[in-house]
Amino acid sequence: MKKNIILVGLMGAGKSTVGRHLAKRMKREFYDTDTVIVERTGVSIPMIFEIEGEQGFRDREECVIKELSKEQGMILATGGGSVIRQINRQRLAATGTVVYLRGSADLLFSRISHDTNRPLMQTDNPLKTLKDLLSERDPMYMEVADLVVSTGRQKIAPFLKQVERKIIQIEDFS
Repeated sequence: MKKNIILVGLMGAGKSTVGRHLAKRMKREFYDTDTVIVERTGVSIPMIFEIEGEQGFRDREECVIKELSKEQGMILATGGGSVIRQINRQRLAATGTVVYLRGSADLLFSRISHDTNRPLMQTDNPLKTLKDLLSERDPMYMEVADLVVSTGRQKIAPFLKQVERKIIQIEDFS
């Protein structure tokens, strides 16, 4: 039985991009919790935040994680805040190999600074907000991670090969 591979990390870490490419390389099904939420609601994440607030969004996210954690052999890219709730961390850790894509706040900010679909970044000082989120969430990502991989400006193909090799090593020993 193939374990799931779950990607966690702050917004801009590359979870969706890495997840899509990794799923193709490893011939696995790919899911992105944010995409699933948008498909099911028919509205954007900023709209969900506007109507239901962050709490409403987190409730939806928890339901999607609960449902998807029953799957086997998939790759799952989670939302940056999915680790806030202990129940999500427990489910993710219990359902597969968790890979923390870890990047500096400055790097992540350079990747997302022009993206208006990130409700938590709609502040007067988004870089400070990102640094604060990273400081708050990093211990939660570390708690749940089986593997920590630093993201940077490397090319995607060698990065994917490196991540895949490390995941296989972890899965072989578990």
